[in-house]
Amino acid sequence: MDHTKRQQFYGKMESFWADLYGEEYALYDIKLLSKTEVSRIRLISERIGSIFFKIGSLLRKVPDETLLEMGFPRETLSFIRLKTLSTESVIARLDLIPYKNSYKCIEINADTPTFIKELFDVNGLVCQEFGVEDPNKGMDRLLGKVVHDSIYQSTANKSPHIVFTAHEDNIEDRETVLYLQNGISPSKFTPLHKLQIQKDVGLFDEEGVKIDVLYRQTFPIESLIMDEDEEGNPIGSWLLKLVEEKKLAIINPPSSFLLQNKVVQAVIWGLHEEHHPFFTEEEHLWIDEYFLSTYLEPDVFLQKGLSYVKKPAFGREGDTVEIFNGNGQLIHADAQESYSEYVPVYQQWIKHPPITFNSEKGQQQGNLLLGCFLLNGQSAALGYRVGGPITDNLSYYLPVGILKEEQ
Repeated sequence: MDHTKRQQFYGKMESFWADLYGEEYALYDIKLLSKTEVSRIRLISERIGSIFFKIGSLLRKVPDETLLEMGFPRETLSFIRLKTLSTESVIARLDLIPYKNSYKCIEINADTPTFIKELFDVNGLVCQEFGVEDPNKGMDRLLGKVVHDSIYQSTANKSPHIVFTAHEDNIEDRETVLYLQNGISPSKFTPLHKLQIQKDVGLFDEEGVKIDVLYRQTFPIESLIMDEDEEGNPIGSWLLKLVEEKKLAIINPPSSFLLQNKVVQAVIWGLHEEHHPFFTEEEHLWIDEYFLSTYLEPDVFLQKGLSYVKKPAFGREGDTVEIFNGNGQLIHADAQESYSEYVPVYQQWIKHPPITFNSEKGQQQGNLLLGCFLLNGQSAALGYRVGGPITDNLSYYLPVGILKEEQ
């Protein structure tokens, strides 16, 4: 690959992180799909999303003990029972592995999905560069509308004070949030560390103005609840309480954190194995085809001699993920173990399809993972990550285009 071409192309993008951690991230390469395949991915994604969204209504009704066993922190129990919007999640991302002429869902990122600017914005520019049609064309407008509508549906205030927030020093978090804020007027960006909270009163921006709607695309609830101020006050828990008391609206909504827990997949699989009437016959067929068997213990895999993945209920970017063979021997583990305190789930392991791609280091082989966004449950932008056996934060972004003979 021509190193200069990549530098010239991505170098023009001021608010994008083409390199991360001093390494190449966005590839100057493209994977082409047929329009038929893109439509199929969208249909499959909406079916998978509908299963996740349906289970939310059930989980809000289960006893506290069940939610605690699922690994939800006690401080979040009343919070996750809230239903503040008609949708379970405004912006969610499914992670899918192409498998036997179909796709398997390895997880849903319902609460704080990243990969937004890449697929909704940058992908179109790459398609222009390579002279192909963008499968995500027009999705940026849909995204803007969904973000706008969710904000105004989440508050009774006709002229709400809207604040977007992120870790200011993380380029990916900050620029993702600024991209989402673009077009939402009036609104402002306030870095996380400048937000001020008054217990039982409200959340305020750095100028002391009370916030009605907080858009926190990249700040997960499981991190937020651990937040304390310099005096040791549990300001994260205070924030959840403000949401419960309707003194603050947050997006993504509380229901998205309910679905972020990977134990939800074990619940879905358990109901499917029982052939439970909660799911229709058609939904059982979808679960069978698109979901992977997921349990709270590895016993089933060990009895059958099947490889499996162990991952924490809450975790991101492959952190704390381990792969075991059918004898229960560890064969691959992510270097990071930040989420080891959470309840683990055990999921059937399937191989990512290998792909050859162009990078600044020359031609490389990697494992392919497909991400497809759901906006209020409707399928939207899609694209690829390419990495090792575990897709982590060093995996590449591989843009996607439409095959030319179909254009």
